[in-house]
Amino acid sequence: TSEIICFLDDDTVLEPDYFKNLISTYETFPKALGVSGYITNESDWKKVSDNYTLKKDEFYYDGWVRIEGSRFKLRRKFGLAPDRPPGFMPSFSNGYSTAFLPPSGKTYNVEFFMGGVSSFKKELLNKIKFSEYFEGYGLYEDMDFCLRASKIGQLYVNTAARLEHHHDPDGRPNQFEYGKMVVRNGWYVWRVKYPLPSLSEIFKWNIIVFMLTLIRFSNVITSSQKMAPLTEALGRIAGWLSLLFKKPKLRN
Repeated sequence: TSEIICFLDDDTVLEPDYFKNLISTYETFPKALGVSGYITNESDWKKVSDNYTLKKDEFYYDGWVRIEGSRFKLRRKFGLAPDRPPGFMPSFSNGYSTAFLPPSGKTYNVEFFMGGVSSFKKELLNKIKFSEYFEGYGLYEDMDFCLRASKIGQLYVNTAARLEHHHDPDGRPNQFEYGKMVVRNGWYVWRVKYPLPSLSEIFKWNIIVFMLTLIRFSNVITSSQKMAPLTEALGRIAGWLSLLFKKPKLRN
């Protein structure tokens, strides 16, 4: 009988006014089909003044800064940095997640968000379903659903609906299978949004896969857990090569 259906991972911890702020978003934005909460414990943000000088390793958005991360710094050097705001997919995919939205208390329009802290109008769930392609542990299932939903109506992240997310690694497959999913499922959701990318966009997507795989291999040297990054990197290569012979079929 509910008009709004909320999804929450079982490893989240909500602030007392989480549901109040989440549901009120639908009143503020009546055309919203989906609203996400905001995870507070995955990124360290700092409020800055208008004349703040941005450091090389920092990301700025709406008056706030956080560390951008080595993979984005490397991509920027080669002209492969995301060219769309957080929560929107570039034409070559691999954009900024909603973790790059600041804890400003504002509500931001997006086209995807994390499924484990999400909510949707029941009318949307009556129109589209979660894809059977992602049955079981389906990495990027939430992005697939959101990208299809955003073609119908508006999605938002309300940064005042706050919660913590404490990842449980036992819920994931082994690192090799996870690495394969990163590439194959990443290809899948990219083609959901952009079914016919240009040759330039295809080239950029593949170069980014190559660069991120190299970074994962380098983690074998820098990480205390050697096998995890090694097996994940090998899984990425296996997933990448498999696209040459058998690409996933897009499903509803």
